[in-house]
Amino acid sequence: MNATIATTGGPELAARAARELEEASAPEIIAWAAETFGSELCMTSSMADALMVDLASRAAPGIDVIFLDTGYHFPETIGTRDAVASVYDITLINVEPSRTVAEQDLVLGPRLHGRDPGICCHLRKVEPLQRALEPYSAWLTGLRREDSVTRRDTPVVQWDRRRRMTKVNPIARWTQEEVDAYMSENGVMVNPLQYDGYPSIGCEPCTRRVEPGEDPGAGVGPEPARPSAGSTYER
Repeated sequence: MNATIATTGGPELAARAARELEEASAPEIIAWAAETFGSELCMTSSMADALMVDLASRAAPGIDVIFLDTGYHFPETIGTRDAVASVYDITLINVEPSRTVAEQDLVLGPRLHGRDPGICCHLRKVEPLQRALEPYSAWLTGLRREDSVTRRDTPVVQWDRRRRMTKVNPIARWTQEEVDAYMSENGVMVNPLQYDGYPSIGCEPCTRRVEPGEDPGAGVGPEPARPSAGSTYER
C-alpha cells in the first residue's frame, strides 16, 4: 500500500468526506474517490449485475474490478464476467484461490462447501479477497442503506478498520426504485440467473432459487446454518 495515500486516506479523511459528500451524486462520489486514490482505487463485483461497474466505468474509466473466481460459479456468472469485461471500460482482475477445486478435494476431501462452508468460504473467497486488496488503499462497494437494518446508517465514505482501507459506498442513499430506474435507463448488464429466480447469486453449490415472498438473500448459503456466502463482495 502506498504510504502517502495510506496516511492521508485514513479515518479522518473518510469522516470528512462522508460529511461533505452526503448529498453528492454517485458519479460525483466515485469521481472524488478516483481523484483522491488514483490507481489505488478498486472495486469488487460478484457479477450478479453490472450496476456498480457501469457507474464506475463512467466516472473512473479503466478502474480495476476484482472478481473472485472460486471455481464453483454458475456458467452464467462466468459468462456475465466475460461480457462485462468486453463491454465496459474496466480492467478485470480475475482472482483465484491458492488451490483448485480438485486440489482442495484431494487435501480436505470432496464437498467441503457442504461439510464446513465457513472453511470453504474462507479458502475460496475471504483469503483470496484479502490478497487481492493488498495493493489498494480504497475500494468501491454497492452497499445501500435500504438493504437491511444493519446498513441504515451506512455513510457514503467510511474507514474500514479491519482492512485499514477507505470504503466508498456511492449508492448508499439509493432506493430500489432508483436502482431499477438506472439499470433500465442505461441498459445495465444483468446475470441471466436474475430472471430465473436467483436474486442473490453466489457459488452454484450454495445458491438456490428464492420462493415468492422470501428474503432475496435467502437463496445464498448452504443449509442449515446459512452464512452470507455472497457478502464477501459487498455487491
